Amino acid sequence: MKKFKFGEIKIKKVDPKQLTDKLLLLNLYITQGLTLIIGLIWILLQKRNPIHVFNFPENWHFVLWGLGLAVVMLVVDFLLTHIVPEDSMDDGGINDLLFRKRPIWHILFIAIIVSICEEILFRGAIQYAFGPYWTSILFAVIHVRYLRHWIPTGWVFLSSYGLGYIYIHSGTLWAPILCHFLIDLFSGLVIRYRRET
Repeated sequence: MKKFKFGEIKIKKVDPKQLTDKLLLLNLYITQGLTLIIGLIWILLQKRNPIHVFNFPENWHFVLWGLGLAVVMLVVDFLLTHIVPEDSMDDGGINDLLFRKRPIWHILFIAIIVSICEEILFRGAIQYAFGPYWTSILFAVIHVRYLRHWIPTGWVFLSSYGLGYIYIHSGTLWAPILCHFLIDLFSGLVIRYRRET
């Protein structure tokens, strides 16, 4: 039996342009599946019922929280893209590769999957254990493609903190899910229909 040596593993930086569309989507769906599984297991370890985490609120105030924060975040993002140099907001081209040639139905599907999976883990499980501040630090670290530049890293942190804030004040996970969904959907559609310069 051949022994596996950890020293044989080599991690190297991959240029996003080397990724095929199939590999990019496979990576996206595997990471989101793992995010969902980890989130659900963590909730169970907290002796909470995952179904109760998804209880739909009796009133629709969560829509105002989610929509309100989404509008604020989109306005700030718009301002950042016009004030801050383009190279300091660069994510390595991943978002462009993911959304540029994607059909609308698929952008919608990706936005739904990402918003539900990430909010279950970060707001539903991690924030319950550590609060919004530490959750936001982890959220920023997870979005590793932004870590090369402090402005997008700080923006991801603040966005996460905002999602945690509306989760606390709305009392439902549906508020940050809605906000996250709207941000991802709008961003994906902007990338999809942006003119080449």
